[in-house]
Amino acid sequence: MELVAVIMAGGVGARFWPKSRAKEPKQLLNLFSEGSMIQNTVDRMKGVVKNENIYVVTNKIQKEKIVEQLSEIPTENIIEEPYGKNTAAAIGLASIIINKNHGNAVTIVLPADHLINDLGEFQRVIKEAADFAQAEGSLVTIGINPTRPDTGFGYIQIDENETETLHKVLRFAEKPNLDTAKRFLESGDFFWNSGMFVWRADVILNEIKSHMIDLDEGLQIITESLGTNDYEEVLTKIYGQLKSVSIDYGIMENSKNVRLIKGKFDWSDVGSWDAVYHLLEKDKNENAAKGEVYFGSSSGTYVNSENKFTAVIGVKDLLVINTDDATLVCHRDYAQDVKLIVDYLKMNKKDELL
Repeated sequence: MELVAVIMAGGVGARFWPKSRAKEPKQLLNLFSEGSMIQNTVDRMKGVVKNENIYVVTNKIQKEKIVEQLSEIPTENIIEEPYGKNTAAAIGLASIIINKNHGNAVTIVLPADHLINDLGEFQRVIKEAADFAQAEGSLVTIGINPTRPDTGFGYIQIDENETETLHKVLRFAEKPNLDTAKRFLESGDFFWNSGMFVWRADVILNEIKSHMIDLDEGLQIITESLGTNDYEEVLTKIYGQLKSVSIDYGIMENSKNVRLIKGKFDWSDVGSWDAVYHLLEKDKNENAAKGEVYFGSSSGTYVNSENKFTAVIGVKDLLVINTDDATLVCHRDYAQDVKLIVDYLKMNKKDELL
């Protein structure tokens, strides 16, 4: 069995402004350890997938930095999308390239910007999912046991009556309101949708053919141009015509061939600065910092200020993020609204801050 990994790295990380910018978004940042989030994602594949079998899907703006950070990955494995068209198109493009280079290899699809602890358990789950995907030709998704009624995640309901490790998926649920999330948590048969998938290249391409006819037709045209001088021109033309659809909405919610394996490892999609705060070590007053920071009579506050000394006095539950050209001050309860700043900057053509 040949294993291939596809790392999805096209996001802009709007909720991580002002650190996350178009040329250096969330996945290229060092938020927790020595390496960036995408470097850590690649490191998690060591011993499972060879470097030459790791592919990254990104965009023109980010490609240079990704090539720089992932020097061990062949440059030709960095797949550049001409336009952002959501995950179905990105996965489809990667799949036709993998199918050409590796045949029906089992493909592990991973977001570039997640935090995962317990490497051994993560790799065990990946290998078990890969064995099943190879043998059964199923679409395998990794579900995370919910620890709180979180409204920021999609959920997946499984048939808990099954005794197998790979559970039949009953339905996908969109991000719920709080009451619904509480019911999901109490039921015990709903899991967080991690956005991590395992399948054979031919299987996902057949599912696209069955459920996303327009995408399939576009991919067939692109496939004919692979390895030719016309590839970039054809890719740009066809990609521009594709609809922006997520793999969940386009395939996973419609397929009858989906199984879930439980990911019993610490996981976070690190969706906001508040999520970063929760994942860091705190002082006795529940403050956390990156950089030289003075906390005076303050609690529950996170300061990220690597290039300048920062002092906060008499504050509670704040996020303070400093860069050379911008500062964010935000109550932790409003961390999801940071993306509105990016919308404001775009509307006012302040491109130098994007």
